[in-house]
Amino acid sequence: MEVLAGRVLLRPADAAVTQAFYRDVLGLAVAREFGPPEHRGLVFHLGGGFLEVSGRAEEPAGPGQQLWLQVRDLAAEWARVVAAGAPPLRAPRREPWGLDEAWTADPDGVRIALVEVPAEHPLRRDTRAPEELG
Repeated sequence: MEVLAGRVLLRPADAAVTQAFYRDVLGLAVAREFGPPEHRGLVFHLGGGFLEVSGRAEEPAGPGQQLWLQVRDLAAEWARVVAAGAPPLRAPRREPWGLDEAWTADPDGVRIALVEVPAEHPLRRDTRAPEELG
């Protein structure tokens, strides 16, 4: 399969409330708006992907639904989003797998992990062979 683009779709209980959370509390940039004002859909930038918040859920989000958002400075982002009203589910800490994570949730309970990759973590290493580096 050749995937040309992708996005995560969220169908919240109240689209306007959840859109405001992602836009105003988390501070995600809007990539696109669509639909009439009473049914406005928003697509947010998520690094290399997108998050669409539109429509209405028939039932609450599944308990396993989560978003993983990598940030440059976890301490600064955590302080900012909590001050803006994000519920602090768990303050930043180093996980056994070496990533620094903090947890919050959107208005429908979708858990959001804010993640910083420490400088010494293997995800920061260049795994290309020396001949590929030029």
